[in-house]
Amino acid sequence: MDILAHALWARSGFAILNRRSRVNRASIHWALALAVLPDLLHNLPVLAWAIASGNPGDWWTYAVALPGKEPMLPALVVTLSQQLHCLLHSALVAAVISGLVYVVRHQFWLPLLGWWSHIIIDVFTHSADFYPSPVFYPVSSWGFDGLAWNTTWFTVLNYTALTGFGIWLFVTRRNAELHHSSTTVAAPGQT
Repeated sequence: MDILAHALWARSGFAILNRRSRVNRASIHWALALAVLPDLLHNLPVLAWAIASGNPGDWWTYAVALPGKEPMLPALVVTLSQQLHCLLHSALVAAVISGLVYVVRHQFWLPLLGWWSHIIIDVFTHSADFYPSPVFYPVSSWGFDGLAWNTTWFTVLNYTALTGFGIWLFVTRRNAELHHSSTTVAAPGQT
């Protein structure tokens, strides 16, 4: 899935979560950052090479390329980008980091849901032809052969669903606010 869609789906998920239990803004911002970070970081070697070679437009060409249409890149750039992609799209890596954070904080850190949403979405929206998500990396490089997110009909469907979900969130916001205000417990001494 594209970076913007990852951010929008994560934000939508946290809007629903916020209706159930108030989530502070910092947690939402961290979750959005973690929802886009896997794609941003794995593109850094390509961006650095494109700038260093005097062709910054090559990064964009790479970022939106269809399978087999990517610009030629040096082997080191390809290797670094692929390794970062594998590490950041691995459920095993995310589980280890989530576990370490849990040990330190003694609770699950809610913003990690942004990263988890990225991994789960990408498992099903990347084809075997173009960056399949290696969910069991480094044990295996296998990736599920899902729908290619950059297929035109899927992109239109995805943004139509995001728009519909956004409208639904907006329309139902008032009821959610009323629900929260009626279930808020007053502090001792307040009426």
